[in-house]
Parts: sequence; C-alpha cells; structure tokens
Amino acid sequence: MTTSNLGTQDAQIKKQQKSWGETLKEFKNPRVLTMLFLGFSAGVPILLIFSSLSLWLREAGVERSAVTFFSWAALGYSFKFVWAPLIDKLPLPLLTKLLGRRRSWMLVAQFFIIGAIFWMAQTDPTIEGSLTSMAFAAILLGFSSATQDVVIDAYRIESADSDLQALMSSTYIAGYRIGMLVAGAGALYLASYFGSDKGAYNYQAWRMSYMIMAGVMLVGIATTLLIPEPKIQRSNESIYSGSDYFRFLLLFSFAVASFIAVFYFSVDLAKSLKTTLTDAFSNKHLAGFLVQTLRLFSALLAAGVIAKLLVSFGIVNKSMVVDTYVAPVKDFFSRYGYSLAWLLLALIGLYRISDIVLGVISNVFYQDLGFTKVEIASVVKTFGLLMTIAGGFLGGLLAVRFGVLKILFLGALLSAATNLLFMALAGMGHNLPMLYLVISADNLSAGLASAAFIAFLSSLTNISFTAIQYAIFSSLMTLLPKILGGYSGSMVDELGYSNFFIITALMGIPVLILIVLASKRFDKNPIKVD
Repeated sequence: MTTSNLGTQDAQIKKQQKSWGETLKEFKNPRVLTMLFLGFSAGVPILLIFSSLSLWLREAGVERSAVTFFSWAALGYSFKFVWAPLIDKLPLPLLTKLLGRRRSWMLVAQFFIIGAIFWMAQTDPTIEGSLTSMAFAAILLGFSSATQDVVIDAYRIESADSDLQALMSSTYIAGYRIGMLVAGAGALYLASYFGSDKGAYNYQAWRMSYMIMAGVMLVGIATTLLIPEPKIQRSNESIYSGSDYFRFLLLFSFAVASFIAVFYFSVDLAKSLKTTLTDAFSNKHLAGFLVQTLRLFSALLAAGVIAKLLVSFGIVNKSMVVDTYVAPVKDFFSRYGYSLAWLLLALIGLYRISDIVLGVISNVFYQDLGFTKVEIASVVKTFGLLMTIAGGFLGGLLAVRFGVLKILFLGALLSAATNLLFMALAGMGHNLPMLYLVISADNLSAGLASAAFIAFLSSLTNISFTAIQYAIFSSLMTLLPKILGGYSGSMVDELGYSNFFIITALMGIPVLILIVLASKRFDKNPIKVD
C-alpha cells in the first residue's frame, strides 16, 4: 500500500521539479504518443452528435429548440458508469484472449461507432418520422462513443505511472481536438463542398460527409490493433462463471430496456402534461423543462426498480453486483472520508458546467449571427483547435511544474470569464476579428482546464477499480451540464443570447469556491490509495 496526497504532491513540486527541457522530452514517450491517436478516435464521434448534427438539422429546417434536445443523445457519456463495470468484468469471446481486456472492448466500441455514424448518414431528417430514426442512431453513437471513452480512460491510467498522467492528458486532449476538428470543420467543409448550404439544403451532401466520417474511425481501429495491452496486477480480480457474466449482462439489458420503454410510452402523456403546465405557468419553456426532467427521472427509477427486482429474485449473482458497483464507491468514500468525498464529487459535477452549457448552443449562435459554415469551420474549428491544443499542452506543463490544483483553479477562472466575451460578440454581430478573439480566449482556457482536470480525476482513481471509478467521475462531470445544455435553445429563446452568456459565466463561481475548499482539505488530510 502506498500513500499519496494531492496537496502534499503540489507542495513538493518545487523540490522535485525537472527542467523545462526534461519535461518536454517526456512527450516523446511511446505511452504519451499513443494517447494522441486514441484521443483522435475519441474526439471524432462527439461533434457528430453535437455541433455538426445541429447544423445539419438546422439546414434541414428543424426548429432550434428541437435541435438542442438532440444533445441529450450524448447523455450516454454521463451514464457510462452504469455499464463501465461490464467493460471491466465481462470478457468478450475470443477477442479478450486474443487482444486483452482493454483492447478487445476498445475494438468492439469502435465498430459500433462506425455503424452508428453510417446509420445517421442514411437518415434524411426532412422525411416525416425520420427524426426518431436519427435520434436512435445518435443515441447508439453516444453509447458506443462513451464505451470507447471508458476503455481509453482505463487504458491510459493503467499504462503509466502518475508522473506521466498530466502529459498523457495533454496529448490525449490534442488528439481529441484534432478528431473534433475532423468531425467538426471537416464535416462542414465536406457538406459545403458537396453542395449543402443554409437555404439550399442537400441531403446527399450531408450523407457523403457522414460516411467519410465513418471511414475516419479506421484510425482508431488501427491504433487499437497496434498498441500493447497494459500489464497490471489487479488486487480485486474476481473469477465468475460464464453464467454469472451472462446474467449480469441480462440485468443491464433489462434495465436499459425499461429506461427506453418509459420514454417511448410516455410521449402522449408528456405532450398532455406539457400543455397543462404551459397554461398553468404561461411559459412553455419552463413546462418543457419540467416535463422532460420528470421523464428522465421516471425512466431512471424504472431501470433501478427492474435491476433491484432481478437481484432480489436471485436472477443475478448478488456478490458480483456488490463487487462491481458497491466496492468501487465504498473504496472512494473510505479513502477520502465522507465530507471530503462529497466535496470532490460536487467539484467534479460542476467543473465543466460553464463551457458545456454554452457549447451546446454555440454553433447555432454563430449561424444566427450570420457566420457561414466555411467561416465557422475556419475560425471555430480549425483555428480553435490550435488554441485548444496549445492550452492543453500548456496546462499539462504547468500542472507538472506547479501542481494540479493551482492549474485547476486557473482553468476554472478563465473558462467562466471567457464566456463574457460571447456576450460582447452577440452585441457586435457578424464581426470576424471579434470571433477570432473569442475563440482564442475560450479554447485556450478550455484546453488548459481540461488537461488539469483529467490529471486531477486520474489521481483520484484507485488502480483496482480503474474503469468504474473514472467512469463515475467523468459521467458526473457531464451529467448536470448536458441536462441543462439540452435546454440551452429554450433558454436563449426566453432570455436572449446576452443574458444567457452572463448566466453561464456566473455558473463558474461555485466551482472556484469548491476548488479553494478542496485545496485546503488536501493540505490537511493524507489520502490513502491502494
């Protein structure tokens, strides 16, 4: 057993500092470089659900409020902790023996990502009823992409010691942003090249664009086949029978089915309730928020009840469920204590709220100001990528030199403050120099904050529960922001862009307070890590 403390580590940074040259040389480490390509594979799918899809749907004539609701298709990222234990425990026939635990699941996830993107490419949103098909394809893409993220995160943490995690986070972010560039700017360039523009929608142009994006994912598959499997000793490794694994998979399948069923069969009830609440509150956006939130929590409750019943009736191995779900959570609280653990969970859940809520509506905002797809692709995607990569590398270097917690605070401060620049852009309208300034500040701060935050989350993870604990952290990181982000279109309709941007900036204040409180606690309390 070893003992580590983030606060103590930060305090000892100056004593153990390497020169800038030595730090930079570590970027050549094969394990660090590997994360560049895995980050690329992880970055491609996300914008095909968010911004690129939103522009496609807007060109096809879909209402803005409906467009932003599609961001909920990415809620798989926020609930991936539910199936992360399956990835951690369940071996895949033949593939696990051939490739290993991590690479086998990585490969399967990547093939499902390609299939989901191809499904979206075959769906024209202008055809009546096709939005439902598009929604299911987007959900599959979100689910598969989130699964790939779970495996990549576990692979990163298990393949190197903590001293390399900040630099690996930096290269991961660089690769991730390059993937986002290809799926964002690349998809927009291709759609425009093949003949689709605002006011001149062309389904075939978007179809070809998305099919090319499916082909781009072959980079991830090649990387998975070439990299080595991490070699670690897991102290909590348990051996269960094939029957146990199969029944555990059934538990998950029935829970997911019940979740989907509640959403599917509550459509008419939701419409009726929304009408009633709209009349009661004289606010359709508030009514929509309440109804959809109620549907979400009802679906989660149904999934939980089904899972509980299956365990109670002995259909699933109870000890396996305890080892899979309870043990990792119990370990986290026992290592940090309840008060500090809840403080950390609150920090994780709120850290990215400012930029995620704003990011959902950002591309629609640029389009509403009159920026063309080519301008958005050139400035927001291409130039923005360079700023994010620069911020990521800067964040990694600064975290190694000065400690993760200090850079965590700096990133949160800059992320909230730069949201005010969007308010200035809203007042100026179509102004290309101002757009460059906004994107420079916003993406530089986002890259810096992300590098520090990933390193922070990695430091909280026990190697015995890598996949599930990191999945819980990263799921919690995006859950509330993405739920709120789904209503960003409605919020803009009600408040206007300027007021919306002020609200997103104010959301960052509680984060700064939580970081200060966490820093003080880490300085006082030794943290045990198995």
